[in-house]
Amino acid sequence: MHVGFIGLGTMGASIALNAMKGGFALTVHDMRKEAGAPHIKGGAQWADSVEDVGRDADVVLTSLPGPKEVKAVAAGLIKTMRPGTVWFDLSTNSPTVVRELHARFAEKKISVLDAPVSGGPSGAKSGKMALWVGGDQKEFDRCRKVLDAVGDQVIYIGAIGAGSVAKLVHNCAGYAMQLALAELFTMGVKAGVEPLPLWAAIRQGALGRKRSFDRMGDQFLQGKFDPPAFALALAHKDVTLATELAREIGVPMRLANLTYAEMTDALNRGWDKRDSRSFLILQQERAGLEIKVPVEDIEAVLKRDG
Repeated sequence: MHVGFIGLGTMGASIALNAMKGGFALTVHDMRKEAGAPHIKGGAQWADSVEDVGRDADVVLTSLPGPKEVKAVAAGLIKTMRPGTVWFDLSTNSPTVVRELHARFAEKKISVLDAPVSGGPSGAKSGKMALWVGGDQKEFDRCRKVLDAVGDQVIYIGAIGAGSVAKLVHNCAGYAMQLALAELFTMGVKAGVEPLPLWAAIRQGALGRKRSFDRMGDQFLQGKFDPPAFALALAHKDVTLATELAREIGVPMRLANLTYAEMTDALNRGWDKRDSRSFLILQQERAGLEIKVPVEDIEAVLKRDG
């Protein structure tokens, strides 16, 4: 299986090298030919254009900055890729763009799947990287060995665009959590605790010892907020004390105050004895949906992934 790779930047250069280590014949292209020097030295072919990559490859992988660049590359690939070939876009991309490209390429019997990666530059180098794939599952299965060569956590998510949705949820949630931590951490430091012991303390608490996304399986994913593991009234008290302390020492707490307001709204509905996370139902109501996943399915995922 001949693999074409477009985009030899910080992530793409390492991913392409891992594809070569996996034993695949490789053709590479980038706007800067010097970026392909290590790959050419290792036996890869250089392509002068996107069209040349599409012409020779059975499977094309792209690692690009964003939707604008992906669409530009698509304009070249669609001219030369053969029916029956496959394009995996590893970029963090717009689900809407991915779905539009999928439809256009399908008219020429070319499969497009979105497969954004997570792991950063170090993961790209080591191969310890997640790939979240959306698209035709038969094509995913057929080309699985290529994906396994570049990442150790390759997961099929669902229909086209699903991988990109998962990536956006993951990244935005991560930054939102970092902002919340920064907000509370500045309060803790200004309240008189040194940064290092404060960090050492909170990372050993219950929240610190369990992976953030794992905790979603306890109540939120199950849609089960009764009986409570910890009552909303008690959690509301904790957040009240934290926001009061912030006001006393003059630390702005936009996210914490929003959390306080959401919890107060839930209390006003008479949910004081429900679980502390029951206020998260308010967001589901605003989104117009209800999330309920069987507990045995959640446990199967946790057991599978360790």
